[in-house]
Amino acid sequence: MEYNTTRNHLIMREYGRHVQKMIEHILTIEDPERRQRNAQAAIELMGFLNPHLKNVEDFRHKLWDHLFLIADFKLDVKSPYPIPTREALKAKPKPLPYPKRHPRFSHLGKNLEVIIDKALKEENPDKRLGFANAVAYYMKLAYNNWHKEIVHDDAIQSELTSITQGQLTFTNTPYVKAFRPQPERDNRGGYGKRGGGKFQQRGGGRNDRRDNRGGGGGFKKKRY
Repeated sequence: MEYNTTRNHLIMREYGRHVQKMIEHILTIEDPERRQRNAQAAIELMGFLNPHLKNVEDFRHKLWDHLFLIADFKLDVKSPYPIPTREALKAKPKPLPYPKRHPRFSHLGKNLEVIIDKALKEENPDKRLGFANAVAYYMKLAYNNWHKEIVHDDAIQSELTSITQGQLTFTNTPYVKAFRPQPERDNRGGYGKRGGGKFQQRGGGRNDRRDNRGGGGGFKKKRY
């Protein structure tokens, strides 16, 4: 009986021990034609054991790369794809450079500065005003998200003036609306009671309905 501690290292676990033994046997075949046929059979078996690879682009290419990887790049067969090398598969990718952006106004972010710079370069007065209104709306939205309170347009205009050195001014003719939370509904579909007024639940249950035939005096009697 063989134990895993006495066996060689399993290179790719998704194909199992038997596929690796099959490829090790292919390495010992001296006839080139027979070795080629056995390699093709191993490719078909590897694709059958991993049907999810069929959804991957160029899955046949990936199977051939795995075949050479399991064979430790010592298999001498013809491949319909470029034969990989150990250096190509083991090479580490280049580190991804992260953007090093230092916003001048960290509470507004770098993207708003890009929009402001684009607005300052705009020569059309209507588009420039549209940029200013969009910037002011975003500033008010960011303020409400962080502080959970309503801010006046004068405060937004004051901060926008300090950022753009007085070059952008927005108009509240389309009023820069602030986000206001809506009243929560209870489980019965109505608004909760808040001391009367419009939030007080209207109407009653079935027993509170008046009888239309008997006027407003008595309650409607239940028939059996």
